[in-house]
Amino acid sequence: QVQLVESGGGLVQAGGSLRLSCVASGRTFIGYGMGWFRQAPGKEREFVAAINWSGSVIYYADSVKGRFTISRDNAKNTVYLQMNNLNPEDTAAYYCAAAKPPYGSSWLRSGNDYDYWGQGTQVTVSS
Repeated sequence: QVQLVESGGGLVQAGGSLRLSCVASGRTFIGYGMGWFRQAPGKEREFVAAINWSGSVIYYADSVKGRFTISRDNAKNTVYLQMNNLNPEDTAAYYCAAAKPPYGSSWLRSGNDYDYWGQGTQVTVSS
């Protein structure tokens, strides 16, 4: 059974940083793309960042570009999201997701491209 488990969320003041981790287990993830999405109360889920298997191709949402960094350690089946200069608009539940190759037409920027999802970790940024 495939499991994605996120950790690292919490409460932080505006301007602060958090590092989210997502550990995948239950099968081999060779070739899988990984992504982070978030959903704030009353809002739709939105794309945050995505990375291909090798880490050679990365996409970010415009709202986080320059502040967030996605990375992965394939030996540990782990993907990370380093979040700097957080602001209250970043408050949301953050979810990691895994996509089987070949990737979908949106190239990991749509939730429809993903096959597995974690349960989420809450990030709250106070002003």
